[in-house]
Amino acid sequence: MDYTFNDDHKMLREMVRDFTDGAIRPIATDIDKNEEIPLELIKQLGEVGLLGTPYPEKYGGGGFGELGYCIAQEEVTKACGSTAALIGAHISIGTNAIYIGGTEDLKMKYMPDLTSGKKIAAFALTEAEAGSDSFNLKTTAVKSGDKWIINGEKLWITNAGIADVFSVFARTDRGITGFVVEKDFPGVTIGPNEKKLGIRGSVTNAITFDNVEVPEENMIGAEGRGFLIAMKTLDAGRLGIGACCVGAGKEMLDMSVKYSNQRKQFNQAISKFQAIQFMISDMTTKIYAMESMLYRAAAKYDKNEDISQEAAMVKLFCSEGVSEVADTALQIHGGMGFSREIPIERFYRDARILRIFEGTSEIQKLIISRKSLKNNGVWKL
Repeated sequence: MDYTFNDDHKMLREMVRDFTDGAIRPIATDIDKNEEIPLELIKQLGEVGLLGTPYPEKYGGGGFGELGYCIAQEEVTKACGSTAALIGAHISIGTNAIYIGGTEDLKMKYMPDLTSGKKIAAFALTEAEAGSDSFNLKTTAVKSGDKWIINGEKLWITNAGIADVFSVFARTDRGITGFVVEKDFPGVTIGPNEKKLGIRGSVTNAITFDNVEVPEENMIGAEGRGFLIAMKTLDAGRLGIGACCVGAGKEMLDMSVKYSNQRKQFNQAISKFQAIQFMISDMTTKIYAMESMLYRAAAKYDKNEDISQEAAMVKLFCSEGVSEVADTALQIHGGMGFSREIPIERFYRDARILRIFEGTSEIQKLIISRKSLKNNGVWKL
C-alpha cells in the first residue's frame, strides 16, 4: 500500500509551516525556559485550525484526516516539542476518545468547542498502579440515579493544568468505562505542574476525583467498553507521536548539516570528514524510514483499517530512532550541542519522553509480538 499527499495536504503543510515559523519558532526557547505555553499562542492554535485538524467539518474540524494531522504535528515539532505535546494530547487522545466512542449527542455537545480551541481536552487514563498496566485501574465510577459518582486519582496527565474537558476512564461493575468530565464539576482537583526533563512547556499534572457527579449522558460509549475505546484512541495517539519524531528528526538533521558545513577544524569544514558524513548518512536513512512507516500507517487509518500493530511499530521505531538522531546531532555539534545557546540540547531532552508516553517501547514490543504470534507470523501487506 502507498500513500499520497493531495493538494489539500500540501496546502496544509505550507500553512502550518508558515504559522510555526511566525508564531511558534521565535518563542520556542522561552516556552522551554518559562515552562509555559502562552495563552495567546493556544488561542492562535485554535484560530488557525490546528486544534481540530483531523476531524470532519460537521464537528468544526478541518477534515484533513490522520494524514493531515500527522503533517501538522511534524511541522509544529520542528519548532517546539512542548507545543506539539499540547496539540497531541488535545486532539489525538483527549478529543479523539469522544470522537471514537461517544454518541452523536456527546460529540455535538463537546467537539465543536474542542476543535475550535474554545476548550482544551486531556486524556485521563494513567494511575499510580496503572501505567504500562493500564487495565489495572483503581479509579471507580458508581451509578447513582441518573449520575455516575467518580472517585480516584490520575497521574501524569498531559494538559491537565489547562484543560477544560477530560476523557476519564474508571472501573464500573461491568468493567472499565469512559466518561467526559469537566474541570468545573465539583470534586475535581488539579495538582501542581510536574517538573520535567523535557517538553517543559507542556503542563503535566495529577487529577483527583472526590465524589465527582457526572451526568449519565457523559458516558463515552457503552458501560464496560472503555478499555477498548482507550486502546483504539491510543492507536491514533501513537501515530501522532511518530509525526513528532519525524518532525524533530528532520529539524535536527537540518541543523546538523548546516553546522557541519560551517564548523571548521584542521582547516576544513567538519562535513569533509568521513566520520561526520557517515553520521549524516545514518540520520538521513533513519528519518526516511520513520517517515515512510508513519504516513503509510496514517493512510491506512484514514481508510478505517485496523492499524494497532502498525501504530505500535511506528511508535517503537520512530521514538527509538529519533533518540538516536538526537544523540548523533548533539555529537556533531560537540560542545555547542551541549550548550543552551542553540536548540539541540532542547531537542535532545524533548526526544526522551517519546519512548515513554502513549506506551513505552517495551509495551509496543508486546503489542507487535502478540499480533504476529496470533497470525502465525503471516504479514498482510
